[in-house]
Amino acid sequence: MASPDVSPYDALLLVSFGGPEKPEDVVPFLENVTRGRGIPRERLEEVGEHYHLFGGRSPINDQCRALLAEIRSDLVGAGIDVPVYWGNRNWDPYLSETLAQMAADGVTRAACFVTSAYSSWSSCRQYRENLWDAVEPLGGADGVAGSPVRLDKLRHYFNHPGFVEPVVDAVLASLQDLPDDVRAGAHLAFVTHSIPLSMNENSGDPEVREGEGYDGGGAYVAQHRDLAAEVVRQVAAQTGVEHDHAVVYCSRSGPPQVPWLEPDVNDHLEEQHAAGVPAVVMVPIGFVSDHMEVVYDLDTEAMATAERLGMPARRAATSSTDPRFVTMVRDLFLERAAAERGEEVTRTAVGGFGPMWDVCPVGCCANPRSPRPALCGRDTPATLETS
Repeated sequence: MASPDVSPYDALLLVSFGGPEKPEDVVPFLENVTRGRGIPRERLEEVGEHYHLFGGRSPINDQCRALLAEIRSDLVGAGIDVPVYWGNRNWDPYLSETLAQMAADGVTRAACFVTSAYSSWSSCRQYRENLWDAVEPLGGADGVAGSPVRLDKLRHYFNHPGFVEPVVDAVLASLQDLPDDVRAGAHLAFVTHSIPLSMNENSGDPEVREGEGYDGGGAYVAQHRDLAAEVVRQVAAQTGVEHDHAVVYCSRSGPPQVPWLEPDVNDHLEEQHAAGVPAVVMVPIGFVSDHMEVVYDLDTEAMATAERLGMPARRAATSSTDPRFVTMVRDLFLERAAAERGEEVTRTAVGGFGPMWDVCPVGCCANPRSPRPALCGRDTPATLETS
């Protein structure tokens, strides 16, 4: 049997957020994350205490190592012989170092899988800006245009079955773990990272926003709501119970005068308890694995809130290295390769959005502070674009 064709690509790049790996890394890491925002060191040290509860080590890098190993194994098992690299935005291995290694290894064109499934500046365009920053030095005087490595970002996958099905199964397992007398009435709280309201309003395709095509003003909220509704539908199909649900938020930061998406998950638990809800399942759909926002904001803070209220609560598992999620990476890789070769492709998606774009629209997910160049978009200079 012939090996799957991944041309024009000769590499795959796993792109993630990064996290500290020892106590002395914590504040420097947070300085990287918040650079340019004027956040006092005292505030960073306060936030850093969350990490110190877990030995000063974020779980995210270990989770990326596990995912990287599974992706490599999956590609080899499918007969695909390409190197798989890994680079982070905010900690070692940094994207700039990884791109330099790729260039030294002779990589000419790579597809990028980002461990963030949704549209917004912080969850998409900022990664694209960081890819620009990492590639630009490779081109010398010609900058990005002269870079020996060309990058394409694989499409958003919040509604791909390889992401959705593990979430559904995790919800079913959590419901089954609840006491029999509260299971049917359990509320599903779909949790994601809060962002400023203005960032949500500017997320996604501007033309769709202007046509009121997104529920809630922007793609970020709309995509989460669409996924939540699809998970509820699939759970109901298997259990016969359509659970009440809501999309809620965690990890709000920034000055109090700047409005962010609400409700906070802890406030939401209070409200549900006051309304007589007998139990809750928290579903971390904003995260592909057990990031600090999951192990601290949900497993530590929110679980403490539920315990104080006397409300049975469970936290559903993330997709992590579920074989369906790993296979999804390969599917997206092969799909994009075929599209770049000009072949007709079948794009898999569930829910109401349909398959997302390969190349981000002009003005998509604008930088909230000032415009910055970014790769993998239709507003990338035409000589660099991969549409």
